[in-house]
Amino acid sequence: MSASGPVYQVVVPSPLYRHFDYLAPAGDANLRPGTRVRVPFGRRTITGVVVGRADSSEIAPGRLKRIASVLDDVPLWPEKLLALLAWVADYYHHPVGEVFATALPVWLRQPHRAEIRGLPVWRLTDKGRAADPATLKRSPAQQQVWRALTPAAAGLDAGALASHSARWRPAVRALEKRGWAERRESPPVFRRRAVPLPGPALNADQQCAVEAVLARQREAGTFLLHGITGSGKTEVYLSLIARVIADGGQALVLVPEIGLTPQLVARFEQRLGIRVALLHSALPEAERAQTWLAAAAGLAPVVIGTRSAVFVPLPKPGIIIVDEEHDPSFKQQDGLRYSARDVALVRGAREHIPVVLGSATPALESLRHAREGKYRLLNLPGRTGKAALPDVARLDMRRLANADGLSAPLREAIAARLARGEQSLIFLNRRGFAPAWMCHACGWVATCPRCDARLTYHRGRNRLLCHHCSTDQPVMTRCPGCAGEALRPLGAGTERLETALARTFPKARLVRIDRDSTRRRGALEASLASIHAGEADILVGTQMLAKGHDFPNVTLVGIVNADQGLYAPDFRAEERLMQTILQVSGRAGRADKPGQVLIQTWHPEHPLFDALVRHDYEGFADYLLHERQAQQYPPYAHLALLRAESPASSAPLQFLKLARQLADSPDGVTLFDPLPAPMERRAGRYRAQLLVQATERKPLHRFLDGWVRTLSETREARRVRWSLDVDPIDLA
Repeated sequence: MSASGPVYQVVVPSPLYRHFDYLAPAGDANLRPGTRVRVPFGRRTITGVVVGRADSSEIAPGRLKRIASVLDDVPLWPEKLLALLAWVADYYHHPVGEVFATALPVWLRQPHRAEIRGLPVWRLTDKGRAADPATLKRSPAQQQVWRALTPAAAGLDAGALASHSARWRPAVRALEKRGWAERRESPPVFRRRAVPLPGPALNADQQCAVEAVLARQREAGTFLLHGITGSGKTEVYLSLIARVIADGGQALVLVPEIGLTPQLVARFEQRLGIRVALLHSALPEAERAQTWLAAAAGLAPVVIGTRSAVFVPLPKPGIIIVDEEHDPSFKQQDGLRYSARDVALVRGAREHIPVVLGSATPALESLRHAREGKYRLLNLPGRTGKAALPDVARLDMRRLANADGLSAPLREAIAARLARGEQSLIFLNRRGFAPAWMCHACGWVATCPRCDARLTYHRGRNRLLCHHCSTDQPVMTRCPGCAGEALRPLGAGTERLETALARTFPKARLVRIDRDSTRRRGALEASLASIHAGEADILVGTQMLAKGHDFPNVTLVGIVNADQGLYAPDFRAEERLMQTILQVSGRAGRADKPGQVLIQTWHPEHPLFDALVRHDYEGFADYLLHERQAQQYPPYAHLALLRAESPASSAPLQFLKLARQLADSPDGVTLFDPLPAPMERRAGRYRAQLLVQATERKPLHRFLDGWVRTLSETREARRVRWSLDVDPIDLA
């Protein structure tokens, strides 16, 4: 029906698969798609985004509500990015309003104007510059901050200060009280601020890779940069980005985790002579929004960010680089379950710019695409300079005694490095002191009251924690099963490993890096700085240490429990384990000193360890691809996983059985019977799942489109929390 004046189509964050019609605001501003508006929705007024305009609506004119206010003078997204967000909603079969909300920083989902404002920076006053730092000897954090600010005439922002001291906030407040430091607002300038430092000359393989990408600089194309650890992939990235910047373009670099950014950012800023724009979840929301807006305004030549940075608007895009492209962190595991890597590929094609996927251990899907010619394969088969691949040896734990998880050969290898002044990295992908708290009299084990999981003992906090739902309990000293007092920690985590190493090597300086030790802002940066400064002899950590870091003095890597994940209930388990071990092994011998990797395993005959000894990732990938083809798993089939959860134990399976009935028998698509999830109860909710499989992508999405909309309209859908995961990376 026609309405007086135009009708605007607005998407809002809601679980409904549609847009909503609204009348123009008072004094129609001729709103363009991509503009944020405030609209009445139910009893609330919320932020939505205009996606279209029409002359009429199916809603009667008298029932249409009017847009309450307009937040933006110009659209936040250009047309190509709006089209990309619409594609994301279609491909992942997700409500379009929630897609747009995911693409926005949290601060911009609120009724804030999209104005670029100054960011806080701190600098020394004249009094502070003339001060004697010796007077701060009892305040080491203040001394660290003072020394960091001394050469920084323009001041340092929060991120820079955090890299110098984990306690920078109270330290800088104390300096302000002394009159030594002051806070001021600084515009987010990301332009050239120093003379770029020259890098090493590219070797022949690196030069070929750079030339191949530059030959397609102004057209779409996907390149798989497969370089072994230490082969100089970052130098290829830097050469490509320098060319993009010189041509007036912008570069987007996606990294899987925040932990990879400090070292990468420092290297980029030194080599490119610019301030890099950072986008990740650890930033304060206002700061993150300001950086997002600066990138959208073309003020940031280089943006480095984690998963959601794939949606940042860039008016002059020149290249997208996805570092560690195989990493599962690029896949969102709740809400909009998108793959940032896959969205980057589609964005590159729509923007007509190259996308470079870099990894020492590419995902099997990427390898197959490269072999079939869909991606251009660029190989870096050797390490740069004089560095050689480390020697890899298996330690058969069936025949070796161990103390606290450390075999005698591994202890001897660590002692040899300590004697030579070299560093050792000991890897265990399990945080906490022990994964179980057990009664040795009756066998009782402490379990989470809300999950089908054991509680992990954290000795530093003297608490039992659930790593799935964050349940936190005091440590029990009397067994609930037999009333005995023979309660002991069972198994080892990084905390216990650190304790054992400190006891075995009392003079060694240890640094532990895991999620527990790096919770405070700046703690990770401080730990990495101490490692690079030679203030650590033994590094202990989880997968946070496994990738992207360059520790030139690390010559030994010890894998304490290599069998973790070997028989996990997921078809990707062996691929993930191989990638993790190969990545962490690559930290050894990256300079001119030879490296060694010792792998402790109870299954030394497994093909995975044969491949690791030979440094043969492609050979093991062939073995896994043959298995996948036989089982019709990706990359030889396409999957979707319908999940449901509820506090009621029977509700998830009932909903999934209804979903199976509503599916009937779609052509070219196979639906498996609903099953409880491998961990059926998590955070007090029972979970179940239904797997959908197809050999071709088109029939799968044709079926999902109608199926999901039908499900969303059923009464049963309101009784459970359900979601669809397209291209799931984890079936467990």
